[in-house]
Formats: sequence, C-alpha cells, structure tokens
Amino acid sequence: MSEADAAPPPASGAPKPARKRRASVKKAAPTPAHAPEAPPPKPVAETPTPLNQVMMEQTAESLAALSSNLTQAMTRANQVFSTAFMEQAKDPATWQPDPLGVQVALNDVWVSLAQQPETLREAHARLWERYADIWQRHTAYMLTGKAPDDGPVRDKRFRDPEWRSNPAFSMLRESYLANADFISDLVEKAQGVDDAAKRKAQFFIKQAVDAASPSNFLMTNPAALRELLRTGGESLIKGVENLAVDLKRGQGMLAISQTDLDAFKVGENVATTPGKVVFRNRVFELIQYAPTTEFVHEVPLLIFPPWINKFYILDLQPKNSMIKWLTDQGHTVFLVSWVNPDEDMAETTFEDYVREGAYAAVQAVEDATGIDRVNTVGYCVGGTMLAAALAHMAKTGDHRIQSATFFASQSDFKYAGDLLIFSDDVGINFLEAKMDEHGGVLDAQTMADTFNSLRSNDLIWNYVVDNYYIGKHPPPFDLLYWNADQTRMPKALHLYYLRRFYRDNALSEGKLSVLGEKLSLKDVTIPIFMQSSKEDHIAPALSVYRSAQAFGGPVEFIVAGSGHIAGVINHPSANKYQYWTNKNIKGAIEDWFAFAHETPGSWWPYWDRWLSERSGPDVPARTPGDGKLEPLCDAPGVYVKVRSDPTA
Repeated sequence: MSEADAAPPPASGAPKPARKRRASVKKAAPTPAHAPEAPPPKPVAETPTPLNQVMMEQTAESLAALSSNLTQAMTRANQVFSTAFMEQAKDPATWQPDPLGVQVALNDVWVSLAQQPETLREAHARLWERYADIWQRHTAYMLTGKAPDDGPVRDKRFRDPEWRSNPAFSMLRESYLANADFISDLVEKAQGVDDAAKRKAQFFIKQAVDAASPSNFLMTNPAALRELLRTGGESLIKGVENLAVDLKRGQGMLAISQTDLDAFKVGENVATTPGKVVFRNRVFELIQYAPTTEFVHEVPLLIFPPWINKFYILDLQPKNSMIKWLTDQGHTVFLVSWVNPDEDMAETTFEDYVREGAYAAVQAVEDATGIDRVNTVGYCVGGTMLAAALAHMAKTGDHRIQSATFFASQSDFKYAGDLLIFSDDVGINFLEAKMDEHGGVLDAQTMADTFNSLRSNDLIWNYVVDNYYIGKHPPPFDLLYWNADQTRMPKALHLYYLRRFYRDNALSEGKLSVLGEKLSLKDVTIPIFMQSSKEDHIAPALSVYRSAQAFGGPVEFIVAGSGHIAGVINHPSANKYQYWTNKNIKGAIEDWFAFAHETPGSWWPYWDRWLSERSGPDVPARTPGDGKLEPLCDAPGVYVKVRSDPTA
C-alpha cells in the first residue's frame, strides 16, 4: 500500500462546481451537529459560589426551612417509590433476579483472576501506590493551600470547580477514579475467559463503576449540595416531582426525561421538509420530497432508515436536515417511513420487511418516476436489510438498484460492539419473555433503556443529577426529542435479527436464506459506499470495515469523526469534525488508518460527488404526483406520528 492509494484523486477531492441548472437555494445557517450519545451543551455559567461559603451564609431560618423541605421531599419520595414498585410488580418479566446471566460471566472472571495471583498482587500494589500519591498530594494541599495541578478537566462528571478547589471533594474524586481503574483493569486482565463472557462482565462492571461515582449521590455532589442549600431544599422537592412524572410515564419504570417533550411536534418544527406520501402498505409509507432545484439527476435516491427509530433524524430541522440538503443538491429523494407496529404485527418477519419493504419501495419509486434504476441508502438496521435485499436481487437477476450507500450499517457482526452482550441465548430469551408480556412487540422503553445504558454517564446519570437532585427541567433539544420518540418492534422480526445477524453472523458467513434463496454478499457487485464513524459504539468502525470487505464489487469506505448519530448527521455548514478516506480496503483497519487521508468538515460533499457520478444526466425536476402514484397526504405522513408513549 502506498500513500497514493490513500489519498483521494484530484477529481473526487476537488470541490463540486456549482451548476447553473440549479435554482438558487438559500444556505442554512451554521449549526452544531449533536449526538444522542451526549446531552446538549450547557451554557457557560459564572463560577459558582464555593460550597463552604454557601454553608456559612445559612441562617437559623434557612436551616429550619431546609429541614422542613427535606422531610417533605423524603415523604414524597417514599410515596413515589412505593407506587413505582407496585407498578413494576405487575410485569412478571421484571421478577427475574439476573435475567441476562451477568453473575455467571462475573464468576468466570473472578475464578480466572483467583488463578492469577501475580496479576492480583501487581494490581493491588499499583492501587496502593496511587492511594499514597493521592494522600501525599492532598496532605500538601491542606498544609499549603495550593491545589494539585491535574491538567484540564476531561470528565464531564467532575466539571464543578469544587471537585478540585475543595480538598475533600478532590480526594473523593481521585480515590473513586483510582478504584474504578483498578476494578476495570482487573477484569481486562482475566485470562482464559470466553470472549462473550468477558465482554458481558466488562460491560456490567462498567455500569456498576459508573453508577458508584460520587457525582451520582446527593450528599457527595457539590453542585447538588450547593443548590440544596441555596434553595432551602426546594430543589429536592422539585426533583422528586420530576422523578414522579418520569416513573408515571414509564409505568413504574424510570423513563428519564432528556428534553422538553412538549417543545416539538412532528411535522410542525421537526420533520418539516416539504413532500408527499405517495405509497403506503402495512409496513411503511413512502415519502417523495418536493424538488428545490429546476433540474434533478435522472436516477432517484431511495433511503431506508432504521425501524428501531423514526426516520426524522435525517430531517430534524432545515439547518441540519440531510433530506433538505440532498434535495438542494438536485436529488429526487424518496424515503421509507416505517410503521410503528402494534400487537397485530407480532408475527411480521424479516422476510416480510424485505418483500413488503425493500422490494415494494423500489417498485413504488419506479412507478413514481418511470425510471427503472435507483440509488439506495441504508442506515443502521435499514442497511442490514438493504444488504440482504441486494444479495437476494443478485441471486434473482433484479438489477434495478444500481448503487447502495450504507450509513453506520453492519453486514458482518463479529465485532458489533456492546450490543452483542444482549444477543446471546440468555439475553434473547429474556427479551422474548418481555415481548410475550407486551403482546408480541418489544416495548419502546426497553429499547430506549438499552441504548441509554451504552452511554450511561451521558444519557442516565447526567439527568439523574440535573433532573432529580438539582430539580431542573431539561431544555428543548430536537435530537433528544427524536431519541425519546422510540418505536416498538415485532417479536418475530426482532428475534430473527438478534439470532441470525448478531448471534449467528449468518449473512456475512453465507448461512442466511431469505425468500427461498441462500444469500452471499460476494454476489453483490454494484458500487457500494460505506460510511462509518470513529467513535460509533453501536456500529463500530471495525465492524463496518469488515462489512465493506464482504461485498463482491467496488466499495468506497470512509470513516467520519464522532459517533453513530453525529458522525452521520453533520451538515456541511456546521464546519464540524472530519473524515478519513482510503481506496484500499484489503488489509486490516489499522493499515487502512495508517494511510488514510484526513479532510476537515462534513463528508456529505464527498459522498455527493460519488453519488452524482452514478445518478445519470439532468432532467426537469419531478413533483410528487407526476408519475403513476397519487399523493396520499403531506409529508411527514401518518406512521411517523404514532407514538409509543401514550402519555407523551
């Protein structure tokens, strides 16, 4: 491999020239691209008053009010938890003490470590050395008043100045981090443990370690204590009421509010790009978006988003909408809006989604445009389905799809990340029991809890502190509103996906049969563009890279900065992140990165150049309804507005 292999050719790397054929399009104002794996950025605040000063300012009256409000808050909290426990008891699926088999995995790790005395000795020696260093530095701090220089604050849990300026909190923070590193490193060093068991142990040890952070407890969180004293305990009363609302919304389970759920409405201030629903069946609605240019590419673009979430992550608001941006580049965009299924779809299968989803959508686009060729996009699980459909089309000689782009999508699941821990037989059986209890669908809250656990510090504990201890209401944030607008999933479809893709890796290994055909990704020889994200915890870059290597034709593989959402939804006007390109995908991903070319900013223009080369000549813009399909209703349609949360 040479550096020439890694660098993009001048034609592809050069800016795409403006085309006179395009109508003038007003550029969206620059806006940051956010990810649901992190909360919205907090406004820069003034340095908070030191906690000891707040304590000194307390009067007899304020202390009496604090005592009264604490009593009121604790009484209310007891009522809230009693009600929640009674609600939880109604669901037999919650009665299992260890439904995911975590104890078995932990036992394997502890048995292994018990047989590694040298590892244990060295780990304890390092821990005590670290304790000694912490004690020495903080003793000097208390004697001299000079705080240790720990460098910039990188852990968002400890951004409050008190974690450094107050020796007690500083020692607590550093001791916790020392213990966290000690236990996490021990699990990592366990030898002779099955990979799946070790991965499960590591994940749940991390959950426990994160939960044990002193920042997650009222009496050891300086920001929460400061607010408690400042408000005379009213902050805790507000927090308990916030907790009551979230537990009621979750029907006894904690459904954490991450944003103001009343601040947005689908079709009014999110998912507002103009278009029409031109096709509908029991599985999806097809949206054709209105053109914004005088001429468009001949070959239309059909997008399959994941059915795990709703499609409008691609169309949040005009300033960060990929859909609007694509129409502004002259593409005729069609998008699948999946149904939010009820119990009557419990037995709907993966094959149904291929037949009534992928095939039906391709046919509908052909009917709407009169063009028998289409470029496609598959995002996350929508891409997994698209890959299976492409392999089936290759077997049956259907050549209507002429290119496919995959966003953060896996076809090879060997290195599919933390979600693998929920995909062994124990985890699948647990989910099956939950689906049976809910009429044959996976309830949306279970899926939300699963994804939140992958980034628990950002998506769980951050809100526990702000919402319940400090008594704040989360601010409006379009992306987290979308993240909370979860969908249900049919039992047959979801179990098949977990068993045949995650557990068995059947598609990549050539062991999957769909609609009567045994599938092989090597049969797929059309041009492929595969986007991955460097920090993706759901579809890791390595997993997507292996998926890229599984296809039989030319594949363009890129890695974008950030994670599963922000790595994909990164409008060029935001001027954020970067992406890496390298034409050679034959070696290991470490070799690919070693020779990759880094470009600052969004990868969308790079992809658009690739896509435009495969989109045919220019033709007059198409308006929804021009073809054989009559518009059924305005975008964003009906299916996307069906919420899983009846109280929202």
